[in-house]
Amino acid sequence: MIKPTKKTQIKSAWHIFDAKDQILGRLASKIAPVLFGKSKPYFVRNLDCGDHVVVVNASLVKVTGKKETEKKYTSFSGYPGGLKTLSLSQLREKKPERIIEKAVLNMLPKNKLRDQWMKRLHVFAGEKHPYEEKFKEKK
Repeated sequence: MIKPTKKTQIKSAWHIFDAKDQILGRLASKIAPVLFGKSKPYFVRNLDCGDHVVVVNASLVKVTGKKETEKKYTSFSGYPGGLKTLSLSQLREKKPERIIEKAVLNMLPKNKLRDQWMKRLHVFAGEKHPYEEKFKEKK
């Protein structure tokens, strides 16, 4: 008989990903299952079983083809004339963390748990991050 998973059984680990010279979509498809918790033996879809993910060097992520200039990120305020559009290169200059956050967000299932999963995604443009102590224990 299979016993159901309880919230007290769920343990959250920490993972680090280096985005330097990695392709955006392939990196996001590695991060999303870790946030989702798919690799855990006690995984269930209705509970948040995922881990914390730290991504460093977000400004150095690569894209293929003409995406650097042709890929567009849009946001709409809801008011007339409130549509804002940025290309990937413009977003890389302003907020390079947003590129990886948007890619991972769109790879997660669209349900009520998605906001909880995204709270555990920590993206940093450079090499430095405030979670060093989480990874010193493993070494």
